[in-house]
Amino acid sequence: MKNRISEETIEYVGILAKLQLSGQEKVKARSDMEQMLDYIDILNELDTSGTEPLYHIFPECNVFREDVEDRGDGSKETLANAPLEKEQCFKVPRTIGQEG
Repeated sequence: MKNRISEETIEYVGILAKLQLSGQEKVKARSDMEQMLDYIDILNELDTSGTEPLYHIFPECNVFREDVEDRGDGSKETLANAPLEKEQCFKVPRTIGQEG
């Protein structure tokens, strides 16, 4: 491995990520980060000068649906199936603050 990460860096990353890592977890995280940085170094060695950037994996661009006017949310039809209704809402048994 070319990249070495210090104990202080692991501690700092843990603080930033709000993680409490055990000693074994710090060793594993350090190893994983070093491997990631080594892989990035390998990728940086590639010549990409003739390659266009890829912005999206699909060829579609700005696919929008047509804006269609709607006459409502269907609440009357929905409430027609309600066993109990109060003020254009479903009425259900109280579940919070119940004694018992």
